[in-house]
Amino acid sequence: MIIFPAIDVKDGNCVRLKQGDYNQQTTYNNSPVETAKKWQEAGGTFLHMVDLDGAKTGNAKNKAVILETIQALSIPVEVGGGIRSLDTIKEYVKGGAARVILGTSAITDWDLLTEAIRLYGDKIAVSLDARNGYVATDGWTKDSDTKAADLAKKLEAAGLKTIVYTDILKDGMLRGPNLEELKAMQKATNMNIIASGGVSRKEDVTNLQALGLYGAIIGKALYDGTIQLEDVVKEDNHAR
Repeated sequence: MIIFPAIDVKDGNCVRLKQGDYNQQTTYNNSPVETAKKWQEAGGTFLHMVDLDGAKTGNAKNKAVILETIQALSIPVEVGGGIRSLDTIKEYVKGGAARVILGTSAITDWDLLTEAIRLYGDKIAVSLDARNGYVATDGWTKDSDTKAADLAKKLEAAGLKTIVYTDILKDGMLRGPNLEELKAMQKATNMNIIASGGVSRKEDVTNLQALGLYGAIIGKALYDGTIQLEDVVKEDNHAR
């Protein structure tokens, strides 16, 4: 299982939100580049970056600093947040992103999604952000009437290979991931699943490993120091 340290970028800074609430923000570092280098030096093998301004507005406001971060690292980076056009996807892929994650546009613009998969294949992923099992959009500010498991099946049929599954009510709360929802998603699809939200201690990582997931994103727990990246990366390598 790949451990993905998360870097959320808002107004050019490295921040974390609580349950996706833009009014509950903690700023951890002014430099996403320096933060990314720190996680790489600590043993990170793949980084997860999100443009929070982009996720909310659809305008990739932090694209320049994200591309700068990608160029500064020797490990792969996946990028999400407000990616709603082929031009933006192309810029990120051309700029070195290993994977581009579509969110709201996967719900609202099916043509964009299928064309992106056709052009870029497994470099495209979709972020399934769910609240009580239903997909949320627009930086988690809007709830849809689409069930996450139903959308996952539809995405797989369209040729998608990877999803990032976030349980919004767990995100930034440090209360553990929603293992039941993740099990249900594992049953619903054969895609690679990256779990996001709620990882707060090494035991959570072990529980996710036991599900046979492709990856797990860790954010707040790393920044608060309740998980040391070196420890979980080392443990994950031993488990392989």
